[in-house]
Formats: sequence, structure tokens, C-alpha cells
Amino acid sequence: MSSEISPLICEKAPVILAEIKKAKSVLLHCHPSPDPDSVGSALAMKFAVEQLGVKATVFKGDSEIPDAFMHFPGARDIVQKNFFELDLAEFDLFIIQDSGSKEMISRFKPIEFPLPMRTIVIDHHASNQGYGDINLVEPTYPAACQVLHDLFMEWQIKLTPEIAANLFIGMYTDTGGFKYRGTTARTFAVAAELTKIVPSFPKLISDMENSRTPGDLALQALALSNIETFLNGKCGLSIVTLAGLKEKNIPMSDVHAGMISPILQSVKEWSIAGVIIEVAPGNIKMSFRSKDADYDVSKLAVALGGGGHKDAAGAVLMMPLEDAKKLVVQKMEELYNL
Repeated sequence: MSSEISPLICEKAPVILAEIKKAKSVLLHCHPSPDPDSVGSALAMKFAVEQLGVKATVFKGDSEIPDAFMHFPGARDIVQKNFFELDLAEFDLFIIQDSGSKEMISRFKPIEFPLPMRTIVIDHHASNQGYGDINLVEPTYPAACQVLHDLFMEWQIKLTPEIAANLFIGMYTDTGGFKYRGTTARTFAVAAELTKIVPSFPKLISDMENSRTPGDLALQALALSNIETFLNGKCGLSIVTLAGLKEKNIPMSDVHAGMISPILQSVKEWSIAGVIIEVAPGNIKMSFRSKDADYDVSKLAVALGGGGHKDAAGAVLMMPLEDAKKLVVQKMEELYNL
């Protein structure tokens, strides 16, 4: 399988490994509103770095880690702080994963990396321009966890059950259960290798997918009852107001835009689907999905200051809800010539 590893990963692997071996303490993070690829890649790298004999710490970042992910191996050891609550002097290397820009480290305020801390960016988002001292951005891979698998192969890391479980769950979710464009035969081959190490993988998936709360369902009901169509019926958007969330007593901990957009994506007539949620006055979270190669939603997300993939992307806008909705529709009309 090693012959199928990306040449870019083969080139960068020894450089990154040398940097890790020079470090005394490595910092890892989860991006805002973390998904399993973010959490899984951070935890898998932590176990790999420790296997190399170097101390590693994962911090949660801006958002709480969802309860649905707390059974991932190592999740309960994640430090409950954001970037600005850390004593960065304790770390000499920051490995930043699954984050297309510095804003995916924290959105609280601009990020500055203190010297002499070194930075390594490992990602698979095509929008990533490379903002680290060392950058490995491989957009042909469907998940950060698949990038890590191949890095670990180059480093001859032993794939323990803890590492394999985190890599698998990140790959499973970031490919939409192996449905999204970008999923390849090699993705399945890597997944098959990992499931041999973690034969309990069905429970890993089940425990994640069957941990919803009443608030999750209330959000889904609210979102599905507030859908508008655009682009001559080619786009369906759910618009959720803060007033609606309060009226239904939906806790903010249950407000995840990414849980709604895949449901809307299933509508045959909609090439683009998405959800726009007002989580606070002037604070709008958005998630977009596409199943049509002509409608790359990563371009839409980037135009709105966010990022993601062709099939799944998101952004945050700091403006009134109505202004945000108008801007989204305007950008879609410009990008997709409709």
C-alpha cells in the first residue's frame, strides 16, 4: 500500500518527523465546532507523537467537544481551554491539522504564533494557503485522518487500536460514510486496514450516531419547518432565527449547523443545500452541501470567509441574519451564473 502514498506526503514526511523529534512538547488542537476528522486527527497525532517519545497535548479550542465524540480513545484527556487560555511558552511545536486558515484555530481574535514556537500545518482543504513554518496540504485526500495514516506509514508508527479508531472515525465522517466525492478505492483500502485493528468499529460509529439529544431533534424540526428555495429551485436553504431557538428552548450546545445540511442534501431537486443559523445577534453560522460537480460549495464558503470541500463547507458571518441571507444568495448567483 505504501506505493500509493501521495508523493507530496513522501516528500514532507521526513521533514515533519525531524521537526517532531527536535521538539520537547507538541501542541495540538480541535477547530471551532469540531467534527470527528478534527478530533480524531488531533488524538491520533497525539498518540503517534507520544510513540516517538515526545510529550503531546490536545486542547479543545473555541468549542466544547460534543458528547457524541467522547468515546473516541483519548478524548477525555483533551485540555478544556482555548488557544488564548494556554501558556504557549510550555510548547515548542504546534501541529495544526484539518484547519484551512488561522481562523480555524480560533475565531475569538487574530492568532499570532509566539517565537520560538514552530508550526506545522497538515491539512486536506484546497483553500489552505499554507500558513505554517512547514506545510503539508494534500487536497486529493478526503480526510485529514487519511493524510495522517500515510504519514504514519512513512514514519513506521505502529497503528495501535487507539490510533486506528481515531483515524477510522475521522475518515468515515469526512467522507459522509464513504459517499462524498474524493472517496477512492484507496480510502476503502485504508479503512479496511484500520477495521482489522479495530474490529469493534460498528460500535464506534453507533455510539457516535446514536447519541442525539432532545435539543438536536428540536433543532432539526425547527430547521425543516423554515426552508426557502433559491436559484430557480436548485438550492434549498434552512433559515433558523435566534428567536426561534429561544422559543423552542434549544440549548446552544445542541446547535450544530452541520447536522442539518446533510438532510437537506438528500432532496433530489436541490443541487445545493444549506442551513443558516443565527446563534447570537450578528453571529451567523452556515453549513453547505452539494451533490453536483457543477456546484462546488467550497468556493461559496471561501467567498463568505470560510472554507471546506467541494461537497461540504461552512462559514461564519458577523452581520444581521437578513444581510447574511442576502449575501449568501448574491454569492451563489455570482459563482454559479444563475
